[in-house]
Amino acid sequence: MDMSFVIRQRLQELRREQRDLAAAAQVTESYISQLLSRKKAPPATERTDLYDRMDAFLEFPSGHLAAMAQAQRLEELKRKLAEIPAPLFREPRELLLRKCKPESRSLVREIFEKQAFGELERLVSQTLLLAAKGVAREGLKVEKWLRRAGKLRRQSPEELRAGILEFLNTDVFNISVEHCSSFLGPAIETWDIDLKTFSLEVGLSKPLASARVVRFQYVETGTLPGIAEEPGFKEFLRNEGMSGDASEEELALLKRLRFYRLRPSALYYYRELQSLRDPLHFTSGSKPGKSPQRDSRRIGNTRRQPSGKNAIRP
Repeated sequence: MDMSFVIRQRLQELRREQRDLAAAAQVTESYISQLLSRKKAPPATERTDLYDRMDAFLEFPSGHLAAMAQAQRLEELKRKLAEIPAPLFREPRELLLRKCKPESRSLVREIFEKQAFGELERLVSQTLLLAAKGVAREGLKVEKWLRRAGKLRRQSPEELRAGILEFLNTDVFNISVEHCSSFLGPAIETWDIDLKTFSLEVGLSKPLASARVVRFQYVETGTLPGIAEEPGFKEFLRNEGMSGDASEEELALLKRLRFYRLRPSALYYYRELQSLRDPLHFTSGSKPGKSPQRDSRRIGNTRRQPSGKNAIRP
């Protein structure tokens, strides 16, 4: 069922006005009006507590409007995915290029202009939009930030909150000139990209953001810095009876496993290695790194068994 219709019907039942709902939701009456007239899409449920306030005012069960909004957003997303992506407005592209570091700007512009809204332009646009939304989402939770930012923009906290909700609800295919001038431009100071790894570094506005720089990685870069190898994994590597016939691919996968409370033993990694080789643990289309085979060596001892049968003994 359409959320806008349900809200309008409920307001009539309660004999309340849109301005009453706007006051309860702490947004402008104009925002509620556009939401109910379907000129604005319902905001994402995880980005705002707007629905909790509206549920309480309209005397709906908690989560009622959020569930309806989520269903509508999914339908809209299906429709958008079926469409061919359109190029950005000229203003958003020029903003991206203007914020790019000078040493990379010429090459990035050349790539952008080869294809209307191509892969690189979508990647950069999505990343900068994500970073700017993080700044806006963080500020949305702080009343002092809303008052300060609203004063700079000559807006009330309610007007600014409504604008942020609309900005959080947009995507790279629908970003407007207003979004660029009001949020994306002020939040982003500069950005740069490594065209070999496609990692991006984004410098954020000091007055608006708590973090000055955020980095986005889009390729595997090896072991994360600052994370040491597990002691159990080191012991596993030292024991030839456990790890002697492991391939580089298998060792790399085992090394990337992370644990937060329990510390795995060498035996854990050995058993995990055997699981990787067991075809029963994978679908028919997958290709494990090695064919399953029994280990003819004892754990902790490289002496061969006299019997022709392979076995693992404690």
